[in-house]
Amino acid sequence: MIKHIFLLFVLVATYHQSRSQTPYVEILNNSNKSNIRGLSVVNDNVLWVSGSGGTVGRSVTGGKNWTWITVPGYEKVDFRDIEAFDAFTAIIMGIGEPAYLLKTTDGGQNWKRVFENNTKGMFLDAMDFFNEKQGMVIGDPIDGKFFMATTTDGGDSWDINKETPMADTGEAFFAASGTNLRYFNEGHYFLVSGGRSSKFYTATTQLVLPITQGKESTGANSIDVYDLDKKYKKMMVVGGNFSADTTSLNNCYYSLDGGKKWNVPKVPPHGYRSCVEYLSDKVLIACGTSGVDFSKNGGRNWQLIDKGSFNVCRIAKKGNTVYLAGNKGTVAKLRWK
Repeated sequence: MIKHIFLLFVLVATYHQSRSQTPYVEILNNSNKSNIRGLSVVNDNVLWVSGSGGTVGRSVTGGKNWTWITVPGYEKVDFRDIEAFDAFTAIIMGIGEPAYLLKTTDGGQNWKRVFENNTKGMFLDAMDFFNEKQGMVIGDPIDGKFFMATTTDGGDSWDINKETPMADTGEAFFAASGTNLRYFNEGHYFLVSGGRSSKFYTATTQLVLPITQGKESTGANSIDVYDLDKKYKKMMVVGGNFSADTTSLNNCYYSLDGGKKWNVPKVPPHGYRSCVEYLSDKVLIACGTSGVDFSKNGGRNWQLIDKGSFNVCRIAKKGNTVYLAGNKGTVAKLRWK
């Protein structure tokens, strides 16, 4: 009997040890009908999401409890990106015609319109902030030039950039996860485009990416930069073809020299991916409509850990918790530590 009990103990302990070492996705909420693409994680407990139908969600309990808001007067707007600064302050991005940026300072009870643009063809794609004051928003080409605007006062006002890159025919940004733009101090930015042409942009450089391209549904959807050393050398780009979302061909590349040279993973993510996020120097997560992948060696090899559909994944700005969000109001947490 003692031998059987000991064996059972060993099996249970081995299972839990294996489970703790293998990252997995835990669903927290799927009660909302919104298609969520905006996700901002302030800390381990405070997170905001935004999506279709004028929807904004907020949790201050690590996703256990939620406050869901339909922004009055914007019930038909698709808010595809959100930037949150604390439990009360956030900015949401309504994509286009007209394009809006709205800000709340009271947890979503009231919203102030801080930006509006009625230009024909206006379509915002992503927004990112370096800190609580400095931010940037990007949009599809207008008269052949990409749209860009910046703020230095926490999003209360926005200045439209006059000098912006020219886009190739059929080139645009994807409003897939709000992560094809990464904005840093003193105007440094890194962004990636897609469509018939897919490029990597900085304030001074533009290079054609080796990622799959040539169709409206192909190209780069997300970039992340590991900037702990402030040298902006390590970068990861994901994308693919969202019309063939299980295809892994040329869907992921990484750079170790600031984008001068791009390397292909030995084992790429298992399909189209709309978002990628560094969790540490070597550890990354990528998600898309055909699943979630995890890498422990800097993106050289990727492991499929979940087949669920997610649009966006973000790690806490202050903390280690990782959340994901997707269609039908789905919000989840990555169990990885």
